[in-house]
Amino acid sequence: MAEHTRSSITIEATPTEVMAVIADFARYPEWTGEVKESEVLASDAQGRAEQVRLLLDAGAIKDEHTLAYQWQGEDEVRWSLVKSKMLRSLDGSYRLVPAEGGKHTEVTYQLTVDVKIPMLGSIKRKAEKVIIDRALTGLKKRVENLSRP
Repeated sequence: MAEHTRSSITIEATPTEVMAVIADFARYPEWTGEVKESEVLASDAQGRAEQVRLLLDAGAIKDEHTLAYQWQGEDEVRWSLVKSKMLRSLDGSYRLVPAEGGKHTEVTYQLTVDVKIPMLGSIKRKAEKVIIDRALTGLKKRVENLSRP
């Protein structure tokens, strides 16, 4: 079984506000840094993305991949790789837990990445950690900027 990397952050916003930013794939290029383009390819009956194409440029790693999303109620979303040029697998999730009476949200991001090129496990986990930390920091900044008047 592949090892995964996990990290959490607390955001000063409700879980609903946080999930609205996570689900707004069209705006990812505005706050994620590495995502240069995003396109929802398929949506479910509630209008939530089921498949999304993402064009990434993370310096040494440039890739275009498609992810399949599964929404677990209003507080969790999971994704897995459909296709990619550089990745063998990419599985992840955001899980939201209300904190401080629902005024804040603890966000846990879990990620497992397997690249097609050989890479030492420790280097791969460090890369996963950097991806997660950047994503959580970007998400926090984006949500808190939107939720403040």
